[in-house]
Amino acid sequence: MTKYKSDFLNDLEKRGLIHQATDASALDAMFLKEKVTGYIGFDATADSLHIGSLLQIMLLRRMQQFGHKPIILMGGGTTKIGDPSFKTEMRKMLGKDDIDHNINSIKTIFDNYLKFGSGESDAVLVNNADWLEKINYMDFLQDYGRHFSVNRMLTFDSVKLRLDREQNLSFLEFNYMILQAYDFLELHKRHNCNLQLGGSDQWGNIINGVELTRRVAQKEVFGLTSPLITTADGSKMGKTAQGAVWMNAEKLSDFDFWQYWRNVHDADVGRFMRYFTDLGFDEIERLEELKDSEINEAKKILANEVTKLARGDEAVNNANKIAADLFENKTIGGLAGLPTIKVNASSDLTLVNLIVEAGLASSKGEARRLIRGGGAKVNDEKIDDEAYVLNIAAFGEEKQIKLSAGKKHHALVQIE
Repeated sequence: MTKYKSDFLNDLEKRGLIHQATDASALDAMFLKEKVTGYIGFDATADSLHIGSLLQIMLLRRMQQFGHKPIILMGGGTTKIGDPSFKTEMRKMLGKDDIDHNINSIKTIFDNYLKFGSGESDAVLVNNADWLEKINYMDFLQDYGRHFSVNRMLTFDSVKLRLDREQNLSFLEFNYMILQAYDFLELHKRHNCNLQLGGSDQWGNIINGVELTRRVAQKEVFGLTSPLITTADGSKMGKTAQGAVWMNAEKLSDFDFWQYWRNVHDADVGRFMRYFTDLGFDEIERLEELKDSEINEAKKILANEVTKLARGDEAVNNANKIAADLFENKTIGGLAGLPTIKVNASSDLTLVNLIVEAGLASSKGEARRLIRGGGAKVNDEKIDDEAYVLNIAAFGEEKQIKLSAGKKHHALVQIE
């Protein structure tokens, strides 16, 4: 029996999405009696989020589905510092133009998951540069610095791990948790925001914000974290051997995005359906009970549902058509959705080079190992010669070939 009475927290618990909460019973009571405004922060270190952020996006979606108000906080200010949490070194510094470009690109992701507007539960997107860039340093120290204990901040896992490894933690980075705490206070003042959500790695930062807001605004606010997600084989969510699984189509094709979910471990199917789709619990329970070859149908449903939310129905249709051509019809035609590189007749047409150019390996050494291991194919034909060179005739009338790295990763090479 669930320990939560509010629909929202009850739903999160059933999905396995609650790791820690500050005063869970009081938080539950707040959700029972009022419309809650909650936020999650996203720094703009790249021009897309990857699926490691998808759980947080879905938390905001769940809030809105239950009639509460989600705030997306873009870190136009904090990105200039970089969150040191569990990082081994300081992030590359980005300028204002790069950060603004990244924010504008990331904004488009949320349109697929949330309804924006001025309504009671409509989402809003704000940028912490609006207040952080106006801070007077001396006033800030005097007004807020006294509320932070350095002794305590040094005990947070995110900081302690870095120091225990004797890895440098700059004073610039150390300020990040203070500024994130200040974000919560500002959002409470500006939007009556009473809840910060985040991954469990953000617990220390969230606690700082909760306590600062309580002390300065004299109001009770809350923090809620979700578990950090790893796959059944222990891999970090959002990373593959080929790189990050990006949310934006400009960074990763619809097919590759769909294919990631289609190829998840059997043990992850039900869990990921609870996390990342709007499927009902009865349907999820039915699908996760499938075994052997039938589990593949459940994986297709998972891939379709996640891709529909992230990319739309057309992306789902295109991905399914490409999959059918690749694995059922065994044809090259109609594969326009695959990652594609264009070369000319004078290009280096060695198989090793083309595999790297197509993004199927990160280096020529990795490409050679792929070929030696029997994982490289040209038009579904295995090639085990590391010195193999394609000639123009191999590209046929369509002037293209399909390269494959194992069973799951494919690309087209076209002659211009």
